[in-house]
Amino acid sequence: MSPLPAPARALLDHWFGDGLARDWPSASRQALWFRSTPEQDDDLRARFGAEVAQALAGGLADWADTPEGRLALVLLLDQLPRNLFRRQARAFEGDRRAQALSAQAVEAGTDRALATVGRVFLYMPFMHAEDLALQDLCVRCFDQLRAGAEPALHAELDHHLKFAVLHRDIVARFGRFPHRNAVLGRQNTAEEDEFLKDGPRFGQ
Repeated sequence: MSPLPAPARALLDHWFGDGLARDWPSASRQALWFRSTPEQDDDLRARFGAEVAQALAGGLADWADTPEGRLALVLLLDQLPRNLFRRQARAFEGDRRAQALSAQAVEAGTDRALATVGRVFLYMPFMHAEDLALQDLCVRCFDQLRAGAEPALHAELDHHLKFAVLHRDIVARFGRFPHRNAVLGRQNTAEEDEFLKDGPRFGQ
């Protein structure tokens, strides 16, 4: 098994803090993960922009040789583009590759080698998929993760499961995420226009 590349370790340490060693970070990372500021986005760009570009170009395939390396590659493809290219089409450019990497891990069972918080982010590409089968897989993965977790983590995982169901229900209803239509050059339907008056945009 290949050693974890230094940039992958730096990314995991920055994103998770001590979470991969403890099963969940001792200090909340919610602001970085889900309420990132422009300053935090710029910091991620400065730290990891070169690796994001490599990943989006199809590189860094050797990172996927280990469970933690694969997780780091998934972050480069699925999470960081949403920070670096917020409200741009490029935010979604790495989604398909990330979904494939995560699906391979679930099929092989190597997702279970990761800490609970690592598994949360390995499953995130399914939550971002405009594909109902992957959305259903996402809900199953989070349901199983919650069922096997320590009780102390149930509240955190209930939150993620709730969002998995929310994303799945949107794709079940529309076949896509309406909030992406504008940046992807897609025409809204009348029903989507109505939904977007109050519907979630998930930071995009």
